[in-house]
Amino acid sequence: MRLLHTMLRVGDLDRSIAFYTELLGMKLLRRDDYPDGKFTLAFVGYEDERDGTVLELTHNWDTPSYDLGTGFGHLAVEVADAYAACDKIKAQGGKVVREAGPMKHGTTVIAFVEDPDGYKIEFIQKKK
Repeated sequence: MRLLHTMLRVGDLDRSIAFYTELLGMKLLRRDDYPDGKFTLAFVGYEDERDGTVLELTHNWDTPSYDLGTGFGHLAVEVADAYAACDKIKAQGGKVVREAGPMKHGTTVIAFVEDPDGYKIEFIQKKK
């Protein structure tokens, strides 16, 4: 068994694809419209679905936004330099909600950014 993908519902698919591809550097792997169901699925990731876990962005055409709820935490992405990654996000108009630095009660360098729908993405700096 292996984990295939995580699904997020998004209000504006093009805006979300731009965030994940342009700000986080993922690739748009595929995008499929389902007119009878009035929804679109887009899959983004750092590697092909055959080789790694990806993110499914689900856009229901008649739903402009969602309540995030309290059960979901965040996605985690490994980065070479969390400080530089935050600078890049801010320079491109993205939102950093926790600046890079050591985690509380530990030494791992982390940061948090927020996607256009309010989902949190944790940057975890790769250990040397």
